Order: sequence, then C-alpha cells, then structure tokens
Amino acid sequence: MTVTVVGICGGTGSGKTTVARALRERLGAGVSLVLSQDRYYRDLSHLAVDERSKINFDHPDAVDFEALAGDVARLKSGRAATVPVYDFAVHARAGNGERLEPGRFLVVEGLLILNSEPVRNLLDYSIYLDAPDDIRLVRRLERDVRERGRTFESVISQYLDTVRPMHEKFVRPAAAYADVKIDTATGFDVAPLATHLAEIAEKKQ
Repeated sequence: MTVTVVGICGGTGSGKTTVARALRERLGAGVSLVLSQDRYYRDLSHLAVDERSKINFDHPDAVDFEALAGDVARLKSGRAATVPVYDFAVHARAGNGERLEPGRFLVVEGLLILNSEPVRNLLDYSIYLDAPDDIRLVRRLERDVRERGRTFESVISQYLDTVRPMHEKFVRPAAAYADVKIDTATGFDVAPLATHLAEIAEKKQ
C-alpha cells in the first residue's frame, strides 16, 4: 500500500483537529486516518498529580517525537501501529494503546509536528493553519473547559504563562517549513485541499 502522509500544524485553536477530521471525511474514512500529536505527550504517571499540571506542555520537550516518528514511519510503510492513548485529566497514558491500521492517507496533526525534523521528513505535504490570537484563545477556552474539564481561570493562566510564549518561540517560526499556510479565522473549505492531496497521492502510485 502507498500511504500519503499529510501534516497539519498551527497554534492552539487554529483549527487543526477540525480540518483534519474534515479532510478525513472528504478523502474517505475508509482510506484515511488521523494521528494526533496529543497522543504522544510524555507519560507523567511517575510524578505526583499536582506536579504534572506544572509541566510546560507547549514546549517540544513535552512530546515524545521519537515514538511519533516511529509510528508514522510504520503506518507509512503500510503496517499497523499500536499508538498511545493520553488522558488529559490526569496527564498520563491510559491502557495499552490503540491499534491503527494504515490507509491511503495518514493525516498527522499537532501543535509542534513541524518542529521535529524526523517527523517533517516523513510528510509528503505539510499545512500550517493560522488565525488571529484572540480567535484562537476563545477556541482554546471552549475546548479545554468543555472537553478537558478545565476551569476558565486555569486555561487563561496557562495561556499567558506558556501557550502564548511557546507559540511565538516554536510554533509560529515552524510555519516556514510548511508547504502552504492557510487562514482559518472565518472557517475553511477543505474541498480544494482534498483534491490537491488526491493528486499528490496519485503521483506516488
């Protein structure tokens, strides 16, 4: 099987997960899958619970890129991979992982994927999503409060302490590695992008 690997990067709240899921649906759920960088945060179960929340999760050191690159390489080669499951409520990995089968397309999405050279080298096409800071902050608030059980105050504190400075230091500069930069402030139609990716995949056959 020839697998086309697409990377989607961008700051918090830029729409990475939304675009990745829309692409998967457009390309065909039966022939594509999404692998999130969020699965590869380092396991912190060896730390006390109150210590885990102090980790800077927006720094590249918080991510096990070696494991991510290994799983992407395995899936790209047409083999199944058992990938981690991360529990954000306790900042630790849960269970024994999840088995993923390869498809014609593999969409890898994450905040810092373009900061890792081994991961970048596995991408056939890379996309950087951008949106104004205020829009991204609102989206982050909505997600973390609704989906991750966070308080409004804790999200704002984390944003000011680590998210925003790490965005300026690591995430925004990584846009230089992307093949295309897309503004998602008012939404984004994935249809033309899906067509382009299908053409890239066809050339790899």
